[in-house]
Amino acid sequence: MELSEAGLERFVSFMFPLLDERQRRLMAGALSRVLGRGGQRAVVEASKMSSRTVLDGAKEFDAGAGWSERVRREGGGRPRLIDVDPDLLTDLDDLVEPGSRGDPMSPLRWTLKSTRQLAGALKDMGHQVSSWTVGQLLHGMGYSLQATSKTVEGAQHPDRNAQFEYINRLAGEYLAAGEPVISVDCKKKELVNGRKANGGREWQPEGEPERVDVHDFPDPEIPKAIPYGVFDVGANEGWVSVGDHHDTGAFAVNTIRCWWQTMGRARYPNATRLLITADSGGSNSSRNRLWKLELARLAAETGLTINVCHYPPGTSKWNKIEHRMFSFITMNWRGTPLTSYRIIVELVAGTTTATGLRILAERDEGSYPIGVEVTDQQLATVPLTGHAWHPDWNYEIAAKPSPGPETTRK
Repeated sequence: MELSEAGLERFVSFMFPLLDERQRRLMAGALSRVLGRGGQRAVVEASKMSSRTVLDGAKEFDAGAGWSERVRREGGGRPRLIDVDPDLLTDLDDLVEPGSRGDPMSPLRWTLKSTRQLAGALKDMGHQVSSWTVGQLLHGMGYSLQATSKTVEGAQHPDRNAQFEYINRLAGEYLAAGEPVISVDCKKKELVNGRKANGGREWQPEGEPERVDVHDFPDPEIPKAIPYGVFDVGANEGWVSVGDHHDTGAFAVNTIRCWWQTMGRARYPNATRLLITADSGGSNSSRNRLWKLELARLAAETGLTINVCHYPPGTSKWNKIEHRMFSFITMNWRGTPLTSYRIIVELVAGTTTATGLRILAERDEGSYPIGVEVTDQQLATVPLTGHAWHPDWNYEIAAKPSPGPETTRK
């Protein structure tokens, strides 16, 4: 009885998935011989195997090939290195384990040793292995290259999350009422007028990188730029004052003053209140007397009632200015030596995002001496009232006449 083309295809589609490579080859060769003239072509079309494979199977059929544990003929590729050298994996794991991180029982582990170093150590132990092979073996053993992850914040204040919720709730109320909410902080100080390296890369003519100093040691002869920023949460815009003296409470508040005079007053002509969120350290610290005294002067000048909410200690990265403004400034000036205050101001002001971030910047050449003492009498003149919740972190400064003489500024 002849086997039709459709019948052959049905037979092949049912049987071949059940067979290994050698068995399929022998089955195809046997079918080609049984079908006679044109059998090879019919089997090739039905099985989608190559003519060469079907012909090899037919020759093995003619030679009376019997049962074998081998799927391929001898010489079909080199044996695996770990089969030839069974101690290789054990020795590699012993080398990696002392420097590994994480739970040894976890399926994901990682190592600080380079594959080149590990390959060299294995060769010293008598193994013939390349660094590339070591990498493949490590992946198979569950290792991978990973960077450190900043997740451990140390001791946390018990009211940490409650303060976050309080800030979010108060900010939501202000924004809903059309009142301004700003996030403030001082960015990392930058060296100016030097040829210091700036992290990151930018497009340059091939083979012509920007030349900078080999060492980044601080130089007392090179001044520093002090970028203090104000981020308007509701408007997605900000202001940066680039100072050249000291980061003090007076400098911080004067930056807020510049933002209000340049941007805030026009955007919020009917505002009666201002909410400021800040971290708990530096020039805008919750314990900084000069910061509070200068805020009282600002409130008297603008007629705004100023409320301040500080983030708990150790949580400054959650302040919105960090990830909604400062991070984009850093990306914008990556790979560019900050050789002058003008370059810094222009790079800050040139920072934009796809979501519409807009920043204005200006150099502040004022003098802000450190060590300015605010007496108890001066502090007592500040019209400050603590909130019911954590008055040390949250307080209101009323818009009353300016308390006492101003601190020194050019």
